[in-house]
Amino acid sequence: MNPNYKLEQFKSQIKGESVAVVGIGVSNIPLIKQLIKYGAKVTAYDQKTSTALGTTYKQLKSLGVKFSIGDGYLENLVGGKYKYIFKTPGMRADNAFINKAKANGSVITSEIELFMQLCACDIIGVTGSDGKTTTSTLIAQMIKTQGITTHLGGNIGTPLIDKIEQITSHDMVVLELSSFQLQNISVSPKIAVVTNVSPNHLDMHNSMEEYVNAKSNIFNLQNPNCRLVLNYDNAITKNFAENKKAEVFLFSSTPSALDNSLDKRAFVRDDAIFVNDGDADVEVIKISDILVPGWHNVENFLAAIAAVWGIVSIESIINVAKSFKGVEHRIEYVATKNGIKFYNDSIASSPTRTRAALKSFDQKVVLIAGGYDKKIPFDTLAEDIIAHVKKLILIGKTASKIKKEVMNHSGFPNSGLIILNCDSFAGAVQTAYENATNNDVILLSPACASFDMFVDFEHRGKKFKTLVNEI
Repeated sequence: MNPNYKLEQFKSQIKGESVAVVGIGVSNIPLIKQLIKYGAKVTAYDQKTSTALGTTYKQLKSLGVKFSIGDGYLENLVGGKYKYIFKTPGMRADNAFINKAKANGSVITSEIELFMQLCACDIIGVTGSDGKTTTSTLIAQMIKTQGITTHLGGNIGTPLIDKIEQITSHDMVVLELSSFQLQNISVSPKIAVVTNVSPNHLDMHNSMEEYVNAKSNIFNLQNPNCRLVLNYDNAITKNFAENKKAEVFLFSSTPSALDNSLDKRAFVRDDAIFVNDGDADVEVIKISDILVPGWHNVENFLAAIAAVWGIVSIESIINVAKSFKGVEHRIEYVATKNGIKFYNDSIASSPTRTRAALKSFDQKVVLIAGGYDKKIPFDTLAEDIIAHVKKLILIGKTASKIKKEVMNHSGFPNSGLIILNCDSFAGAVQTAYENATNNDVILLSPACASFDMFVDFEHRGKKFKTLVNEI
């Protein structure tokens, strides 16, 4: 049987059918083009105007795409005229227009769900509140080093739907998956990795329970031939093992934390990472072999090793550990100015990620934090700021919330911590520099999303690097 028989079947089903794509963004633009290629009649929906869409609008219109855009753009969605509606991940599934269309017979799906359903090879999916991009990248690098053709995509910013016809059954796909992509998905990957789960995106999810349930969809449809990699040190992910439908592979960065009776585990002991897959403890890499700094990166390696165990050799893992320099915007060294080192950790859009970043340095830092309010508490962050920060530069809508939590902490009066507020991002960078001295570290690790000032965390990180290099 043709390994891509599911794709061929879909192509025959979609030809001549009317479909809607809601959201003309990074992942949906290649989807629209692919659907047009397969003979579908596509209507693209977006709240942006044709002027705002610019060249994308002109390009898609030239392909025969119809549009429903601007104010009231979703009103035409109902009526049952679309066989499929491909929803952007940022739109909730309980949207009233989506619900009405579903009730009228439309199949509600997404680019990532379609890709997972049609992909010819095994998929390793990675989710988590923190660390999923680095872990996904590590997994892909390890598999590539082994000589296997590997495709990395998903939430990491690279849609793969336009590569679907080139992917063979001998390849491997690694997908970073967000809670939005997972919330209503009807397929789980062959290997699922959950790095950790902590409060995040509570501005979009109705509750923490909804957020956790979305994450759990990465493994809910697995079977005994699948693998589920879970963080034993995180209470929520540890409990996921109780609902296992697949082989569970646990990892822990806390020495002696794992129960030795567990069949499959990756763990830290004697300054090295070990794996036991049910037989004996095998040393894989020394912690000192890992080039990127920070204990959180040890955890990322543990998760990645558990995911690829039995697929790649120890030699491939060691090669990646000794050469991997990290991912942009993740505790990324930027420059040294007059003896002051600048690091870009713009990816830190949650308190837990900033806490991990602070612990990566062996000195107190000058921290730039604050941003868009995702309704996440900052009480746990306050303790680490007291312990690891000498000067705190606050910006954005959450500045007052972070400042309140820090000043209410019992350790604040004797900490010597200086807190400064800034009205602009550029002002924050300049203030940090002016208040730093030789051998200081200035760290951008906001603990918040960027949407109050920037398009996304990448935009924020690039702006930070530009401002630093202009000093």
